[in-house]
Amino acid sequence: MTSENPTLSARGLVKRYGRVTAIDGADFDLYPGEVLAVVGDNGAGKSSLIKALSGAVVPDAGEIKVDGRTVHFKSPLDARHFGIETVYQDLAVAPALDIATNMFLGREKRLRGPLGIGLRKLDAATMRAEAQRILDDLGIQVKSISQPVETLSGGQRQGVAVARAAAFGTKAVIMDEPTAALGVAESAKVLELIGRIRDRGLPVVLISHNMPHVFDIADRIHVHRLGKRVAVVSPKTHSMNQVVGLLTGALKLAEDGEVVEVAATTHAGLT
Repeated sequence: MTSENPTLSARGLVKRYGRVTAIDGADFDLYPGEVLAVVGDNGAGKSSLIKALSGAVVPDAGEIKVDGRTVHFKSPLDARHFGIETVYQDLAVAPALDIATNMFLGREKRLRGPLGIGLRKLDAATMRAEAQRILDDLGIQVKSISQPVETLSGGQRQGVAVARAAAFGTKAVIMDEPTAALGVAESAKVLELIGRIRDRGLPVVLISHNMPHVFDIADRIHVHRLGKRVAVVSPKTHSMNQVVGLLTGALKLAEDGEVVEVAATTHAGLT
């Protein structure tokens, strides 16, 4: 996997808010067809990193590349233009609108001819048909594509938001804590959905505090601490306790890839 060129990468990203440094020379690599989990303690800067990669934050320094091409995102619309879709924790759905309308929110299709051009009339039938096809492809079951999103369960709402991102994302889908507010059964369905997106060849960035979920679905784990990437490990070769040790600073990754304990003197110096 890592012999390929990254789909989305960053080098030396920096973002400061006054005297607070949220991103401190951070690096990032996402490869085709993988689920990359980004983990870190609260305040580690992982949210700021993801916002920079999705265009919500403009970094002060560093560079971002899509398929090896340097890009300069000034807004989330710029990132979407390059095929990067983000599903935030609040989902950004309109509860009173139906599923099909939510799927095409901001990307509405219009009828051809005078009705669409002059009167700007929407092609509701085409949007409903395409929305249903997308949900079917991803195995998301709903009673009707025309039902309001507010009538859906939490897992189904998450599914609609994820399906929208998968439908329009061509390079990467970024998911911010997609299972945070869900029960066990609905979380399992969302993880299954993430796996289906990966199987379609679209790489996924998963930000999560839930270590069992990370180890269940991720191909690689990006460990973020003090505003930068401190390690990238595989759930096949490293344990959950080792990852927790890396993100807390109790452990570090040696040059040979081994996880070693940080010397007690180092801890004392940091305090």
